[in-house]
Amino acid sequence: MKAARRDPRRRARELALQILYQWDVGRTDVATAADTFFDLQWAGPDELTDELRQAATELAHDTVRRLTEADALISETAERWRPERMAVLDRLILRLAIGELLSQRAGQRTFGDATPGPVIINEALELARTFSSEESVKFINGMLDAIRKRLDESAS
Repeated sequence: MKAARRDPRRRARELALQILYQWDVGRTDVATAADTFFDLQWAGPDELTDELRQAATELAHDTVRRLTEADALISETAERWRPERMAVLDRLILRLAIGELLSQRAGQRTFGDATPGPVIINEALELARTFSSEESVKFINGMLDAIRKRLDESAS
């Protein structure tokens, strides 16, 4: 039975999260984490295209490039909770989504066109449903909604 084709944007986000996990836990640079993931650990049900690999790798790189800004937003929003104290996957999902929100505001688009903030947040919630817990979904939703509002206010 052939696996159903999934949205390439959603799939790229899933793969970027897995690269970021490899990066965080392995304490290596993101390029090495991406190469290790795709060359040694890839076991996806779908075919790995060059476009999918590139999009996932770009998302992971962009997340790491925006890490300082993303972590500052997380720290300001989560009272008395530094990102390092959060569950690894929750922290990475937040960083990935915030990185994408920041990229959109800077006019940089991994997927070629603008992805609205609510769609980025919804995709982060789907990642949390897939890779974390229902409690994490609620936490991430509250955090990202507050951060999106803060970013919208600062842009005005």
